[in-house]
Amino acid sequence: MIEIGKYHTLEVVKKVDFGLYLDGGEDAGEILLPMRYVPENCAPGDFLEVFIYLDNDERLIATTQKPYTQVGEFACLKVVSIERPGTFLDWGLMKNLFLPFGEQKRSLKPGDKTIVYIYVDEKTHRITASEKIEKFADKGIPDLTEGQEVDLLIFQKTDLGYKAIINNKYIGLIYENEVFQSVFFGLKTKGFVKQIREDFKIDLSLSKTGVEKITDFADILLDKLQQAGGFLPLTDKTDADNIYKIMQMSKKNFKKAVGSLYKRRIINIEDRGIRVVGGY
Repeated sequence: MIEIGKYHTLEVVKKVDFGLYLDGGEDAGEILLPMRYVPENCAPGDFLEVFIYLDNDERLIATTQKPYTQVGEFACLKVVSIERPGTFLDWGLMKNLFLPFGEQKRSLKPGDKTIVYIYVDEKTHRITASEKIEKFADKGIPDLTEGQEVDLLIFQKTDLGYKAIINNKYIGLIYENEVFQSVFFGLKTKGFVKQIREDFKIDLSLSKTGVEKITDFADILLDKLQQAGGFLPLTDKTDADNIYKIMQMSKKNFKKAVGSLYKRRIINIEDRGIRVVGGY
């Protein structure tokens, strides 16, 4: 069955002057792939991966262009124009993506970036965007485990921190006091599930948590020490900003890493800093 706004692998059934017709099955019939999208030496009997959407006359049409996103996904897109029916977004196709005014949460202008969910409107059957992220996020029991690495898309700054879309499905929060790198609207990055609460809300971290995290920071610290010839002029009295500039970690994590290496007798703690024990 043909799904609008998705990729399909379809058989070429007919070649005409203005393109190819593809077999869309009993429900969709033949779907046109315009000539400008036809690969060289393509003939009836070949199979092509195409993206299916509606043309300006609301008819099914195929393209070999790759849009930045597809139906059922969240994405950060740029505003192209503001028209009478709504806002139009660049999503990588000649026909721009429609964002109705009723699905906007803020005023937009051309050139702005916005994060939207892409869906097919049940009434118009038109591929549509919405800024109402929470409405489309999965609010059920998360199919995630604590410590799991996930894909994140940052979409909102709050008093507590940064809200992120997780694996194109859930919403989670990164607490501001646990952020030690540049985080901004539209950032796509890797993160980790820190905790899944009883109400299914998800706490996130941009680095591994628990024992794994301490071990990782200890490894980073040891590597920095070895690069510095075995000594770093850092102590528990060193300013947190200086520690971050040198180590790219918080002072709290630095102290944990020092403790881990010290317990393993890999370093000595001196008045002026920390030094690698002979043999390491």
